[in-house]
Amino acid sequence: MPRHPHDRDPLDELLRPPQGETEEDRVIRLAQEAEARRRSQAIDESIKAERIEQKKKSVVRLLLLGQSESGKSTTLRHFQRLYTPSAFRAERILWRSVIQLNVVRSVRTILDAVSTARPPPPPQPSDTQSPAEESEDDALSVPHDIDLLKMRLSPLHHVEALLIAKLIPPSQDDTWAPMTASSAGDQRWHHSQEVFVRPSATSWKGVLAKSFPCATSGRPNSIDDASSTGVTRDEAQQVLHACCGDIISLWNNHFVRQLLTTRKVRLEEAPGFFLNDLQRVTALNYIPSDDDVLRARLKTVGVSEYRCEMEASAGREHGTEWRIVDVGGSRSQRATWVPFFDNVDAIIFLAPISAFDQVLSEDRTVNRLEDSVLLWKSICSNKLLANVDLVLFLNKCDILEAKLKSGIRLAKYVRSYGDRANDLETACKYFRSKFSAIHREYSPLPRKFYGFCTSVTDTTTTAGILASVRDMVVRRHLKQSRLM
Repeated sequence: MPRHPHDRDPLDELLRPPQGETEEDRVIRLAQEAEARRRSQAIDESIKAERIEQKKKSVVRLLLLGQSESGKSTTLRHFQRLYTPSAFRAERILWRSVIQLNVVRSVRTILDAVSTARPPPPPQPSDTQSPAEESEDDALSVPHDIDLLKMRLSPLHHVEALLIAKLIPPSQDDTWAPMTASSAGDQRWHHSQEVFVRPSATSWKGVLAKSFPCATSGRPNSIDDASSTGVTRDEAQQVLHACCGDIISLWNNHFVRQLLTTRKVRLEEAPGFFLNDLQRVTALNYIPSDDDVLRARLKTVGVSEYRCEMEASAGREHGTEWRIVDVGGSRSQRATWVPFFDNVDAIIFLAPISAFDQVLSEDRTVNRLEDSVLLWKSICSNKLLANVDLVLFLNKCDILEAKLKSGIRLAKYVRSYGDRANDLETACKYFRSKFSAIHREYSPLPRKFYGFCTSVTDTTTTAGILASVRDMVVRRHLKQSRLM
């Protein structure tokens, strides 16, 4: 019975030996087919073995929560420094552009304050006003030497635009505004919105790595290595090096310090503050240290997941895959937290207790400490997290101590603090008891309270705390996996 044309197998025709094939050609063809089958089987076996290994691998999921500028990104960098040190050192050179931008933004903050101060009054020989009649605004009129410094620092206008172009791809260029000159010739730095980046496949690190080929190979790890490669000199660093003396003069100027104090601008308390290290960070052969990377400020918007496997030298959990998720802390981003509550092993919640006298940038009517308390209460009471360990970091204790020593009374802002001693130890004990009481009262199920007073820029203390957290999380994970 003849076959219908639609019954013909096209693969049969393709696999059929070619017409006129000699015996020698046949032997070669069969050998090639056998080799192809061998390679295919090897690939299949490799994929199967990889899948089995993935099932065996222990995955620990850690979530970082807290309001904006609470220290989440710095905590993530601590994990990277402690448990994936090789990768952390390899990326240090990439953070130099961020630190350069931090320096420029600090100068910008100062000059913004100066630009809104009163100009110096013209000299009047008949002026009979006594010093007692001088107003506060007159006392803060801008000296002529500050105007000269402003003019000499004008190259930083170009440096800021250059650095932002490095860090932010064109699709995100609505997140910043460069410095512009006013029509009156007074070069003011308008629109001081903070620069931020969005986590993506083409991250700012990936873009900068193309400019520093040594970053992917683990070099430079020292100034000598960096100098030998010739990759550390760039336009921004050269301009900052040339302006270093003028920036130091501006920062140390008595008028500037008095003006910042009057305006309650405390640059030293802000993340990304490097004005006390200008000679070092503006050196032409500057390579950021580990501490510099931890102190650097680069705001992230959105969710950033960091996956790592602890290196053999970092701890006995070598081979354990850690997935640490850092989520945005501003009010508009908190709705994105819930999907990450699923299958999480532990949550580190960061509450910056030094912010007791500050308000939210997105809502000037809300105290930052009050916002942290309400946020902690909502996390503790969330039924999706009833079986999740919550680790509390009462963060930025170093800034809290500096504020209390300067004479700022905690009881003025926190009425329930009462007449307790205005020192760090008493304040930390008070805050820990308050947050512990909320944890105990609002948790759907009884669970242990883990609370630490931290300063995440203190590498030694934080390293010990994170080691304790790591051990706790791993033990909890193994129990849930029935391996303990």
